Amino acid sequence: MQKNLKKYGWLFLLPTAVAFLFAFAAPFVLGVGLSFTRFRTVTDAAWVGLQNYVQAFTADSGFLHALWFTALFSGVSIVTVNVLAFALALLLTRGLRGTNFFRGVFFMPNLIGGIVLGYIWNLLINGVLAWAGVDITYQPAYGFWGLVALTNWQLIGYMMVIYIAALQNVPDDLLEAAAIDGASRTQTLFRIKLPLVMPAVTICTFLTLTNTFKMFDQNLALTGGAPEQKTELLALNIYNTFYGRSGWQGVGQAKAVVFFIIVALLASLQLRVTGQREAHGV
Repeated sequence: MQKNLKKYGWLFLLPTAVAFLFAFAAPFVLGVGLSFTRFRTVTDAAWVGLQNYVQAFTADSGFLHALWFTALFSGVSIVTVNVLAFALALLLTRGLRGTNFFRGVFFMPNLIGGIVLGYIWNLLINGVLAWAGVDITYQPAYGFWGLVALTNWQLIGYMMVIYIAALQNVPDDLLEAAAIDGASRTQTLFRIKLPLVMPAVTICTFLTLTNTFKMFDQNLALTGGAPEQKTELLALNIYNTFYGRSGWQGVGQAKAVVFFIIVALLASLQLRVTGQREAHGV
């Protein structure tokens, strides 16, 4: 039996490997290659070397602004989403009445599509700002905090479920021993619970980072980049470059490659830092 598994086991991996090759690897390699060309369709590509990359950073100031705006938005959202999700998880693991109901309520926004969420929050925020005679596109700050609020509303419930699962796995005997030794709730939280849930912190931070950095549909529906592309995240900037500017398809492809490299580096750095914290405690 073991010999047969070793001999024919690769056959079970073949469908997944083929799907990965044609659905991810091949389009990725093609996209990287097209970033060094000027093209309108994949059949008329002409080699231009690094010109698209130079043009992305020098001829389009909106790309650098979108990069800075995305980094700021992602950093703020990572902190707010995870702090609020962890706080809710602590609250809902205390055995309060109606806990299961509130878990479902907080998780529900994660099931709603990004475009729908964007339009819902656009109506809500514009309804509030209407009292001042403005809307969400009046100032970039309105769009920024609107995106942060939308992201928190969408992701907190999902991260909360992960934190709840981690907190429920903290051994009760450790908590009882801490209570007998006179540890306060704050000491128990930072000395026992938080170190033991660091794997969940790693997962939630990674998920928040990737979701916020590649956000597109919510940005499109909420602000559309207005005013004057000042609230344009990287994904929307790349989309507008590729489909909204004639002859800039190669530049848009180069931006997409830069975008991939940035996300990959940030995700790797985040996993390394939080992984070290897991190994040594908080």
